[in-house]
Amino acid sequence: MDQTDVKVTFYLKKSETNAGGRCPVMTRLMVGQSESVFSVKLSVPASLWASDRAKGKSAKAIAINRQLDVYRASTLAIYRKQSAIHELIAVEEVKCLLLGMATGQETLLSYYRTFIEHFEKRVDVNRSIKSAKTYRTTYDHLTRFLSEQLRLSNIPFTASDRLFIDKFDLYLRTERHMVPRTIILNMSRLHTPVNKALAAGIITADLFAGYELLRPERKRRYLTKEELKRLMTTPLPSLRLYLIRDLFLFSCYTGISYGDMCHLTTARLETAEDGAAWIKAAREKTNIEFKVPLYRQIS
Repeated sequence: MDQTDVKVTFYLKKSETNAGGRCPVMTRLMVGQSESVFSVKLSVPASLWASDRAKGKSAKAIAINRQLDVYRASTLAIYRKQSAIHELIAVEEVKCLLLGMATGQETLLSYYRTFIEHFEKRVDVNRSIKSAKTYRTTYDHLTRFLSEQLRLSNIPFTASDRLFIDKFDLYLRTERHMVPRTIILNMSRLHTPVNKALAAGIITADLFAGYELLRPERKRRYLTKEELKRLMTTPLPSLRLYLIRDLFLFSCYTGISYGDMCHLTTARLETAEDGAAWIKAAREKTNIEFKVPLYRQIS
C-alpha cells in the first residue's frame, strides 16, 4: 500500500457561516483519482482558520487541530486495512467506514493519560512514585514522536499497528539517542497500557505482536576485597563524600539496595530478646519483608 494514494484535506464552507461567525469544516477525501467531499461535524470560527488547520496556539485551536489529526489518522488507518484485503479501494468505501468510526473513538494519548491517572492513585499503596514518573516520561516521548515524526497531536488506536511500534522504537534510538536499557524501559511502559486496552476490547490485536526487545547482556560488577579495603581507607576531600562512602559501604555489608536504604529510619530498628539489633523493613518494589542483623549487645 502506498499512503500517497489517499489524501485528506480540510476547508471551511463559508457559504454556511452562522450568526456567530462559525463555519462548518468540510473534508475533501481523495483515493487515487476519486474524490468525495463531506462534513466532519465540526464548526470553527472563520477568524481562527488558515490553510487546512486552525491557526495559533490557543487551547481552542489546539483542540480543533487535535480532532482533525484524529480524523486524518483514522482515514489512513482505514485505507491501510482495506488495501490489505482489496486491490482496489473505492473512495466511498473509505468515507462510509470513516463516518462510522469517527464518533467516540479512543485515542492512544487520551487512553494513556487515563492509565497514568489510575496508576498514580495507587502510588504508596502498591505502586511507587518512581514507576509513575517513568510512565509520564514515556508519555512525553510518545507525544513528541507523534508531533515530530507523524505531524499528529494524537492518534486513534485503530490507526496504531506494529509499524507504529517499530517507528517509535527507531525514534527512541536515532532521534532521542537512548541506550538499549532506556529503550527497553520506554517500550515496556508503552506495552503495559496497550495490553490493558487489548484486555478491555478497545483494540482487537496486540500492537507488539512479533516485536522483540533486544536486551543487552548485563555484566555483573563487583568489588574485590582489596578494592573494598582501599575504598574504606582512602582520604576524601569533603564530609559529604565521607557520608556517601559510608552509605555505600553500609549497602555493601548489609545487602540493602539504594532504594530501600533511602527509606530506612530508626523505626526500622528492632532489638531481639538476646540483645541483637536488627533492621526490619520491606522491599520497595515487591513489599517482601527482610531482616538484617547489625550487632549483638554483650552484657
